[in-house]
Amino acid sequence: MGIEAYFQRLREVIDTCPIINAFNVTYDKRASNEGFIRGEVHFIDGSILHLREFVDVEIDVDRLIYVYQYMSSSKELVFRYDNTGHHKELNLPTYPHHKHERNEKNVQTSSSPDLASVLKEIETLVKLP
Repeated sequence: MGIEAYFQRLREVIDTCPIINAFNVTYDKRASNEGFIRGEVHFIDGSILHLREFVDVEIDVDRLIYVYQYMSSSKELVFRYDNTGHHKELNLPTYPHHKHERNEKNVQTSSSPDLASVLKEIETLVKLP
């Protein structure tokens, strides 16, 4: 798969999510199989997802860097998934993949979710107006 096809896949995931109110996502092609994605997704309850991915799709989808930070409408952290190489001292079995819940210090073991699974999780949290 080329990076353009991956970008298109992300656009489709965003376009088909029923709780999204607006979004601003940029797609920066770095090579035929590498790209950087950055943006914000606004939901119908006023909450926001900030996202960043640096991805290589040459063989498989390899998100070398990712951050999905979900904030409430009152700008409080709900959760953040990332693979930043910190919290090594916690000896998480999924290191460097981890999840922060409600605050920076509450760090948990986590898989490496993709945007589609993060949006599905948010769908379970968004309260319809």
